[in-house]
Amino acid sequence: MAAKKREDGVRVRLVPDGLELLPSKEHLPLVAGAMHYWRHHPSAWAPCLDAMKAMGLRVVDVYVPWGIHEKEPKRFDFGEHDPRLDLERFLGMVKDRGLYAVARPGPHINAELTYFGLPERVVWDRACQARTPRDNPVMLPMVPVAFPVPSYASEPFHEEVEEWFAACGPILARSLYPEGPVVLVQIDNEGALYFRDGAYDQDYHPDSIALFRTFLREKYKRPSVLRAAWGDAEVTFATAVPPVRFDAAVVSELARHLDWVEYQEYLLATSMERMAHALVASGVRGVPTMHNFPLGEAATPLNASRIGDVIDLVALDYYHHATPEEHAVLVRRTTELASRCEGMGHPPYGAEVGAGFPPFFAPHDEKDSVYTLCAALAYGLRGFNLYMAVERDRWIGAPIDPYGQPRRLADTYKALFAALEANGFYQLKRRAPVRLVMPRSIRRLARATHAFGAATPALFNVLGKGFHESCFENPFTDDVDSARERAPTLVAESFLRAFERALLARGVPFAYAAGEALTESTYGTSWIICATAGGLKADVFGQLRARAQKGCVVTIGPEVPTRDGSFRALTKPHDVTGLELETLAEEARADALVARRIEELKLPTYPVDPEDVQVSVLEDDEGRARLVFVMNPLPSTTTARLSVGTAQRLDEVFPGEGVLARSGGGFDVAVAGRSVRIFSVS
Repeated sequence: MAAKKREDGVRVRLVPDGLELLPSKEHLPLVAGAMHYWRHHPSAWAPCLDAMKAMGLRVVDVYVPWGIHEKEPKRFDFGEHDPRLDLERFLGMVKDRGLYAVARPGPHINAELTYFGLPERVVWDRACQARTPRDNPVMLPMVPVAFPVPSYASEPFHEEVEEWFAACGPILARSLYPEGPVVLVQIDNEGALYFRDGAYDQDYHPDSIALFRTFLREKYKRPSVLRAAWGDAEVTFATAVPPVRFDAAVVSELARHLDWVEYQEYLLATSMERMAHALVASGVRGVPTMHNFPLGEAATPLNASRIGDVIDLVALDYYHHATPEEHAVLVRRTTELASRCEGMGHPPYGAEVGAGFPPFFAPHDEKDSVYTLCAALAYGLRGFNLYMAVERDRWIGAPIDPYGQPRRLADTYKALFAALEANGFYQLKRRAPVRLVMPRSIRRLARATHAFGAATPALFNVLGKGFHESCFENPFTDDVDSARERAPTLVAESFLRAFERALLARGVPFAYAAGEALTESTYGTSWIICATAGGLKADVFGQLRARAQKGCVVTIGPEVPTRDGSFRALTKPHDVTGLELETLAEEARADALVARRIEELKLPTYPVDPEDVQVSVLEDDEGRARLVFVMNPLPSTTTARLSVGTAQRLDEVFPGEGVLARSGGGFDVAVAGRSVRIFSVS
């Protein structure tokens, strides 16, 4: 089989613990760190790479900046004139050290570069620019220079991208494993419309309007169906125009807005697919492709299921502070990523896990960096890239200085990586038999009903704020007498948060699951809790019934919707056969139901007191507890009482060498403020 895959051109494939290198079938954990070759004199390349390897990193993360390599319009320097730009030489040095590489050629790379790595001439070309509803350029207020963002639908922009890939692609192709070190290639970067991701911020470019009409044709098939959905007897596929602001007052007016929000997901996916094809045409093939979602991805048009149809690996970025609020956000993000990746046999990957920060953003100190990585690993992450591993201009606080000298933080990471390797971390799993599902229809409605205009919805998500703090509270009912009803977004969020609190209180490990990837995200699950409010696609109920038929308990609530995913009235009711409806008339019912399920389903419990301290247990393939992560996001030292099944002793593997003996049925663990302790189980 391996030989056939090699003959077919597959060099590397995704596996749960990282990458499998063919034909040897060696597994490579994605333990990576970022270095920007063009920001360092070539004399610093060797000591920096040596320091990265000495720290325990196996993979070098390499951005390839279009705007730096392009010296004149469509004329590129790859080291012929400036030795700092000799990409092929740098990658050769990576291979010489037995390291591997993730190549990230953009076109957008951010990298804290002016214009995010794009050539200035491209961002100022009106034909390439995304447009506002008034046909103006969409400006990103970024330091040091605000600039107009490109349109992901623009034909001229994609033609420019194809020429860039044609220039850098042959170098990357020659550097692919096994001839070179490149084992993973990223397509674009943080594709959330350049952080101008409000539903009505963009993109009203003529090419985008044309693509929107293509999307409508694919979705509705016939003009009569479109007219019925939009409540417009005159609209056709050729004349349909997107909304420019949220102006729906009743539920029958929502479909047009939800179509526009869904189209933005379609826009990003089709653009990524086109870029992926362009890179393949340049010769880069046989290794997996990747795309990274930024913070707040749940409030953006980035849809992991759609992107996953055209890109092999969907990853997340992590820039969190060690606080209880951001810990809660990290749990939701990581468990959703992990549940989807595990169902697909992919490694849950943190494409950027902050180590340091750019000086024009909110500071992250060393405790923030180490805490974020450890907590993400505790909740399912199985690969990561320290961004940045090597310090450079516009970045401070990395573990290795610009000349290859390790700092104190490098010793901390080295100890962590050694502990993970020694305890078989990459083969362990966090068993989470309970899944909390937020349907995509609710997330789309939340984007459409975002109440704060130009303030990006993602910002509220990053800060741990939910729909209650960011969305209009209109219940969208055609019956004015029912105005006292709550908005579907608020109903759905309240339902899931009630169960989240109840599960945390009793120490039951759970994970979030994306509604659009329900099948992949619920393998091995004992209990699914799905918020059903407002409207839901019939196929979601079909997937839930399929899980119920295989023995999984499925709880829906607090109502059975009478509308579909576009909030159109159903012609026949949703089929909820075999599903348990919970109205959750009182929040205490969530706790009572969790208590009952613990007994009925024999759910694992890892209670901890106080609840501010968090615990995550990782198991081997035989279901035995192997590692325990104890996390304290509070600012001061806290002693917690916790229970880990029948474990009699916990041996600390990071950051110290303490030993805890079981006493009175549990363990007393003192955890310093904003820190994580990791124990092996005896």
